[in-house]
Amino acid sequence: MNTESGSPEAENMPVTDISMAGMEELQVVYVVRHCKAEGQEAAARLTPEGWRQAERLASLLAPFSIERVVASPFARAVKTIEPFCRRMNLELTTDARLAERRLSGAQLPDWMRCLEQTFEDADLRYPGGETSREAADRAVSAIDDLLGLKIRGAVVVTHGNLMALLLGHYDNRIGFEQWKRLTNPDVYRLTFHSGRFQSMERIEGVYRAVKTDH
Repeated sequence: MNTESGSPEAENMPVTDISMAGMEELQVVYVVRHCKAEGQEAAARLTPEGWRQAERLASLLAPFSIERVVASPFARAVKTIEPFCRRMNLELTTDARLAERRLSGAQLPDWMRCLEQTFEDADLRYPGGETSREAADRAVSAIDDLLGLKIRGAVVVTHGNLMALLLGHYDNRIGFEQWKRLTNPDVYRLTFHSGRFQSMERIEGVYRAVKTDH
């Protein structure tokens, strides 16, 4: 069972100041949750609205200095960022470590409560699933590898549950309630200095900016 939710609300995270003297060592990673999709299976494609959102998301990301784009191999993540890659003439790389977290190998009768419990206990495992700690660790390793390339800016496209776990690794105030407030799409900017995490900020207005009429 994959796990994704969404709401137009989200919270801001604090921003840490970096002196101009160290600006050359700053690295920025934009963590993107995919646009609206038809389902949660790996092959699920974007809805018609999701396709339009992806085009508008490309315009929103265009002003940022991006050198590399990495996405979950799931179709909805790839299709979310393809318009941006075409516009900016950037290569799109997929990384299985950014695929959605697998909560369970079977249908759970109360999956929302089960998911909440995995935020409370990072080592809780349901049959056929992975723990929150395991999922977060693989996502963090993907970010670490990006930072090791010494790039100045990157976009990472992933999924709701994994995104919340990744953000929670850097700020432990992010948990189940913040997952519920994530939107499709959503964008958080993570800033690193010499490979060390410094700050996190939600890019305000993403959901409204890409919202389209049916």
